[in-house]
Amino acid sequence: MAQPPIFSLEGVSLQQGGRWLFGGPAAASGANPIDLHIMPGDRLALIGRNGAGKTTLLRIITGKIEADRGQRRVKPGTRIVFLEQDPDFSRYATLMDWALGGEDAPAAHEVDAIAGQLGIDMSREAVTASGGERRRAAIARALAQDPDLILLDEPTNHLDLAAIDWLEDWLSRYRGAFITISHDRTFLTRLTRATLWLDRGTVRRKEVGFGGYEAWEEQVYAEEARAADRMDAKLKLEAHWLERGVTARRKRNQGRLEKLYQMRAARASMISGAGTAKLKLASDDDFKSKSVIVAEGISKTYGERPIIKPFTLRIQNGDRIGIVGSNGAGKTTLLKLLTKELEPDTGSVSHARTLSGVMIDQQRSLLEPGATVRQILAEGGDWIDVRGVRKHVMAYLKDFLFDPGLVDTKIGILSGGERSRLLLAREFARTANLLVLDEPTNDLDLETLDLLQEVIADFDGTVLIVSHDRDFLDRTVTVTLGLDGSGKVDIVAGGYADWEAKRKAPAATGKAGAGGVGGGSNARAGDTSGKAMPAKPAAAPKLTYKDQRDYEILPDRITELETAIAKGEALLNDPELYAKDPQRFATISEGVANARAEKDAAEERWLTLAELVEG
Repeated sequence: MAQPPIFSLEGVSLQQGGRWLFGGPAAASGANPIDLHIMPGDRLALIGRNGAGKTTLLRIITGKIEADRGQRRVKPGTRIVFLEQDPDFSRYATLMDWALGGEDAPAAHEVDAIAGQLGIDMSREAVTASGGERRRAAIARALAQDPDLILLDEPTNHLDLAAIDWLEDWLSRYRGAFITISHDRTFLTRLTRATLWLDRGTVRRKEVGFGGYEAWEEQVYAEEARAADRMDAKLKLEAHWLERGVTARRKRNQGRLEKLYQMRAARASMISGAGTAKLKLASDDDFKSKSVIVAEGISKTYGERPIIKPFTLRIQNGDRIGIVGSNGAGKTTLLKLLTKELEPDTGSVSHARTLSGVMIDQQRSLLEPGATVRQILAEGGDWIDVRGVRKHVMAYLKDFLFDPGLVDTKIGILSGGERSRLLLAREFARTANLLVLDEPTNDLDLETLDLLQEVIADFDGTVLIVSHDRDFLDRTVTVTLGLDGSGKVDIVAGGYADWEAKRKAPAATGKAGAGGVGGGSNARAGDTSGKAMPAKPAAAPKLTYKDQRDYEILPDRITELETAIAKGEALLNDPELYAKDPQRFATISEGVANARAEKDAAEERWLTLAELVEG
């Protein structure tokens, strides 16, 4: 016999800021009231854009917010625990005081047991604790309560890779149910078995983990676009934007990933194997002349602890460098050494004379809540200079997935994710050839991460990224600098997965030559101390000649069909065409219908082939 749900929302609607965030009367909202049932053992990803109401929905589930309509039902005895994104520590002296405060406080020994595994000292003063320490304290408190249903709002924010691995392991063994909001694709893919998609005020559910979410999303948008052909022009355009805005960006990013793999291959070809260069692409003097950052024998020690052991690195224009490691391993120190914010104890760092940088840090410069979007981007005007090109502020907002109607909205009304996206829009407009990103993915939704990936790929310069987001690094960087906490820096061609594979691989035979990085080593960006890492994931199933041909030509054919459809629709919009020439009207109508059918089939075919290519 099927088990009953442990929690349900039935016909729930909520007004917020004068509008219906969820559900509402049909005349006031296009969304249906929310019906949601959570079963024992559910592992749910909650997906939606920034501002869609994901955190608000979790607060309704906990009972912290009461819906305007509908019923909230909890199975008797069910313990629901909410891991908030930014809990308030201000009224507590230590992290343990906070953990044991409030309602439903766990036992101190249970908190201590989990805190010990997470490596957090709960006697730490709350006011001076870092974001990572507070996050681990919050996890210890939540898990110590032995929940039946745990709600996780961006649980990996501010966590280092070791803590993320620990949390993934704990949740994989957890017997209760959980719902998680996260921008960490790897975390979601590994743990979730079903997806809740919060879209335009409605919650959809599909029994597929996050790994199958994007295909489901595109299928829904494609179905809506076909249905919109029978609706008014405004709805048709909206559905078209939804479909093409997501699908087209995803297809463009596949092309960018291919370019990224080629760049990694170029770097990997310069790797030394057992001290012997595999391929000499250019003279050393030529390489130096193209370098924008040259670190020669740099090191840094605090007290008796070596943070960065001596190593040499040359970064060329166009390199995308990822820096990874646990909290305290020296990521920020290395970043500051490379950007000359910090002087090394030994060695030197030199920059090309033309190097000009922009830094977006993990603290996110505070935006004045009373200022408007227009003031932040364009100093109150209508135009903004985007890397030397003049652009209207409302058009630029659309580039960053904002409704242009928000141009005069106060910053204080925006969600945390929308503020982060606005800050990215402002900083990316500046003229620079060095982009420094310190934990750029915090508070961003998945669609904005796709956009950020696209902007980084198109950036005409060098990028340095500190991040714990494994999937994001795999999609963006050409070289990874991995820190293990001992002061040694591994330099690996590729992303996080390549670095992780190198760490887990048996030690390479022979001593490290020019590619080594520990103890006075020399390395170019892309060199490692071992064998060349693969620049691309394992080979996908081989395509037939026809498959390969279709994969290459279909994108252009889809564009041609879209142009033909647009021209045909423009002719059909002439109110006098049918009266003047009904036969021509019928011919054009048939042509448009055939073009739409061919376009749909071509897109489905290309997506199928793309999955084969990606493996």
